[in-house]
Amino acid sequence: MISPVSVISPPDAGLHDPRLDGLGVVLLDGSARLRVWSGAADAIDLVVFDDTDLDWITATEPLVAVGGGVWEITTPLLRPGTRYAIRVDGPHGPGNTFNSGTLLLEPYSRGLVRTGYDGWRSEVVEGAFDWGGVAKPAIPMDRTVLYEGHLKGLSKRHPDVPGALRGTYAGLAHPAMLQHFLDLGVTSIELLPVHAFTTEPRLLQHGLTNYWGYNTLNFFTPHAAYATEEARRKGPEAILREFKGMVKLLHEAGLEVILDVVYNHTSEEGIGGPRSGLRGIDNRAYYRQQEDGAYIDVTGCGNSVNTSTDAAARLVLDSLRYWANEVQIDGFRFDLATTLGRDEGHVFTPEHALLRGILDDPALAGVKMIAEPWDVGMGGWQTGNFGEGWSEWNDRYRDRVRNFWLSDVDYARRASTSPVGIGGFANRLAGSANTFSEARGPLASVNFVTAHDGFTLRDLVSYDVKHNLGNGEQNRDGADTNRSFNHGAEGPTADERILATRRKAMRNLMGTLLLSAGVPMLTAGDEFARTQRGNNNAYCHDSTLTWLSWEHAPWQQDLYAHVRHLLRLRRENPALRPGRFARLGERTPSASVMEWYDENGETMSIERWTDPSHRTLQYVASSTPEFEGFNRVLLMVHGTERPVEVTLPDVEDVTRYVSLWSSADEAPSEEAESFAPGDVVPLAGTSMRLFRAE
Repeated sequence: MISPVSVISPPDAGLHDPRLDGLGVVLLDGSARLRVWSGAADAIDLVVFDDTDLDWITATEPLVAVGGGVWEITTPLLRPGTRYAIRVDGPHGPGNTFNSGTLLLEPYSRGLVRTGYDGWRSEVVEGAFDWGGVAKPAIPMDRTVLYEGHLKGLSKRHPDVPGALRGTYAGLAHPAMLQHFLDLGVTSIELLPVHAFTTEPRLLQHGLTNYWGYNTLNFFTPHAAYATEEARRKGPEAILREFKGMVKLLHEAGLEVILDVVYNHTSEEGIGGPRSGLRGIDNRAYYRQQEDGAYIDVTGCGNSVNTSTDAAARLVLDSLRYWANEVQIDGFRFDLATTLGRDEGHVFTPEHALLRGILDDPALAGVKMIAEPWDVGMGGWQTGNFGEGWSEWNDRYRDRVRNFWLSDVDYARRASTSPVGIGGFANRLAGSANTFSEARGPLASVNFVTAHDGFTLRDLVSYDVKHNLGNGEQNRDGADTNRSFNHGAEGPTADERILATRRKAMRNLMGTLLLSAGVPMLTAGDEFARTQRGNNNAYCHDSTLTWLSWEHAPWQQDLYAHVRHLLRLRRENPALRPGRFARLGERTPSASVMEWYDENGETMSIERWTDPSHRTLQYVASSTPEFEGFNRVLLMVHGTERPVEVTLPDVEDVTRYVSLWSSADEAPSEEAESFAPGDVVPLAGTSMRLFRAE
């Protein structure tokens, strides 16, 4: 294995080498300048096409090498609406895949048009848009509630969204959708990939499609298929305008837009796959590979973008700048972010130039940065190891919470005792201090119980195993370890006892998620118990299996009411959303001082943290005011199926406890029942209860 060497000099310039500025097309007065980077190329040509016949070449002009691997041309041939491509020639040998006959996408293209089955052309886009003074909402991280959803699937079946807008950028910003987001109480819409992407040939052979979009074709262009038919007919300029219009309307409603971005690999797959861009421009510099040219694939997708070279890292950084500023995006969730932080030896380091550059770039100040902290390569699991300023998807949180409410309960039914005590669960509830450093604090943890990848909330409590036969891979794909529990029947059942237990389990999972320290992320549709019929890897289904249904039974409406109620309680009680970890004996602003009691109202003993027979906990969180008034809450957690009586603790300055929420209720109660310290409160099996301590 070799260590790729950056071909850009001077070597200390790195991401900020001024010769890498202005790549792509820059419109000038009456002409335009095109700059392309290829460190190994011998020649690059600009190829211009007819306005209507995308196979008719009307002009070919050479670019000139101007130093640092940059090639440039200034020409009146490039104007808004011009369709173009590039051809790149260079040396042959291991790692190089130059072919002067291949038409390639220019990597910084703002617009794309399709030609034929698998052909593409770049299009010059002007990008002018009137934002009308609408600013980004700038939601503080402690108040952020992420709502992860698929751009098309969110509105495709909504009865109040006009048919022509369903499943589109404009449809997401329709008043009916905005009303749902605002009524529910989420703050930030996290969209699965919307960069232009393609479907892998393997899926097309099975009559399937890449629905999720983790197969990026270009890092600067919105996916055309998500635009309205009218915008698609008018072309890339109109598609970009519709996208910006969506962002503007969401911002006007006070909602942030977070993009799930896939910079770790591209749709060019492995050697022998499509050659549409980076592979033909400078394969050796853009993709990780061994000395003989074999790819080092740490993504499981055929290739891995080599961000240890300045050009590849700069491509990612420039794309982020474009979306954050020109398109006004509020934040990014980085798919397989560990890949982006691998150095020239392919080893992850949190001090990687790109990871640090993203945080330190003034053009990205205030933008939320969320890492998916793993990939499939050696040393790929890095939860908790990203630097200060990053938030991370916390898979340890997901696994512990699922275990506590599902697989542990399943185990206890079989063995008459739970496998573990409540200590690990409590740590996750309080912000995962054993995973994230004191400097990063609880807001480094993006807490989730479900995501696009895996079971939905409803399926998590309804299936013991995955049911993925419809994916065409003989049920081999998707995770085998789900920590799920069907509660006595696999899938649909008419047994009301099982159904009631499942409903309570969903309320426990939602209650834990929304009452934990950290940043909560809901998966779209979980608020009303969407099902994928046991498919835990529905990436290839663009159908009613994955589109949200907006017709809900009364019990689903009750779950929605619980989620809405919990989100309101989270907003109203700052003790539930600390920004820092508290220090024993010190006053830490924006922290929550946490005290732990057992079911008898006594301070938790060391033994009770780990004793599997004691899974009842009382958790008192007292805020340390910095921006809001003082607040204190008490949360009861009971993790066995036997009911229990709990004695409310005697806490200094607390004279009464006001009931705010119970997971045992089918619908949230509006009655604020009061109790005194020392009172005994009944707690149903496997349930939670929240109080405000006054």
